[in-house]
Amino acid sequence: MKCTTFNLFGLYTLVLREQKRFTAVWTQTLLAPVITTILFLTVFSMILASRKVQVGDFSYTSFIAPGILTMIIMQNSFANTSSSLLISKIQGNIIDTLLAPLSPVEVVLGYMIGGVLRGVFVSVAVLVIVFPFIGLIPKYPLMLFGFILLASSMLSLLGIVAGIVSQKFDHMQAIINFVITPLTFLSGTFYSIDSLPPFLKLMTGYNPIFFLIDGVRFGCLGYSESNPFWSFVLVIVLCFILIYLCTYWIKIGYKLKQ
Repeated sequence: MKCTTFNLFGLYTLVLREQKRFTAVWTQTLLAPVITTILFLTVFSMILASRKVQVGDFSYTSFIAPGILTMIIMQNSFANTSSSLLISKIQGNIIDTLLAPLSPVEVVLGYMIGGVLRGVFVSVAVLVIVFPFIGLIPKYPLMLFGFILLASSMLSLLGIVAGIVSQKFDHMQAIINFVITPLTFLSGTFYSIDSLPPFLKLMTGYNPIFFLIDGVRFGCLGYSESNPFWSFVLVIVLCFILIYLCTYWIKIGYKLKQ
């Protein structure tokens, strides 16, 4: 029977389960993203160092570092929730979560917080290990941390959506290949949107991931190509919409009880 009051202990237990999932394989979930970030920055720095490419007042390495950080955070947060749900569905033990004394919103929050924790762990590792070597010290740490939380939250929720609608790994990979990856790479991760033709610049303005990357960049460099305040508000609104959608799907058992 479902609890009518907020079940903090049950929520904590679900979050703890999700946290132990990714810390148990920390070389894959925490160390690998740090190495990936180092490789990205090393390759781009080596290619463009002799050309002394700059974006505004910043070196190209400093400009793309926040974008790569955001990309790594989003990839890990999305992977944490999507893989957890899909594996549970394939193995048939998703019913254990659905029958637990947790309301649908508590289930959503539990999965989301687990994904946020993985995103935050990865971001701290990159900020502590990688950023000092390129001489990048965040200009607005609180703003940076706020956008890191938002990026982790939004992609964790998108991971829940993907985990619910996917019935097998092929479906999940299709979502990653045709939705998540294009939105990430076409959101100003490796370039300034001011360099785009007017039509593409306009389209980028409708890409929510652009606002996350631009917000993290503002927290790191104090430079943004959109209004950080409105970016913050927009992403919060999108997160609440996703929470509502995921809660409704879990409540009705959409593609979970077959």
